Amino acid sequence: FPVRAAAARDMLANAAAQGQAQRVRLLLEAGMNPNTVNSFGRTPIQVMMMGNTKVAVLLLQRGADPNRPDPRTGCLPVHDAARGGFLDTLVALHRGGARLDLRDKWGRLPIDLAEDSGHQQVVSYLRGQPARNAAPPQA
Repeated sequence: FPVRAAAARDMLANAAAQGQAQRVRLLLEAGMNPNTVNSFGRTPIQVMMMGNTKVAVLLLQRGADPNRPDPRTGCLPVHDAARGGFLDTLVALHRGGARLDLRDKWGRLPIDLAEDSGHQQVVSYLRGQPARNAAPPQA
C-alpha cells in the first residue's frame, strides 16, 4: 500500500500548507509526527502557509524542527517568513527555537532576504536580535 502510506505522510504537510490550523491540530493530537517528511522531502513547517502563525505555533509546540533546511534550497522556514514579510510567523519561529544565523545554499541569511524584499519591519526585528541568536524573552 505505498500510495496509502504516501497519502498519510502528506496529510499533515498539506493541512499546514493550506493554513488549516484546526486540521493540523487534530492530526497532531491523533499522533502524527510534526517532522514527518512528505513525498517531496519536506516537513509540515517547511511547507506551511507562512501567513498562518497559528499553524507554526501548533507545529512548534509538538516538536517540529524549525532548523531543518529545505533539501533543494537550504532555506529554513525563517528564510521564507523573512522573504514574505511575515513578521508574526518569523517571531513565532524564532521563539520556537529557529536560528537566524543559518544561510541558504546561496549564502543568504533571513535578514538578507527581508532587505531584498523591502520588508522593513522584519529587517528591524532581525537587526534587534542578539548576535548569538538567543531567542527573545517570552512576553
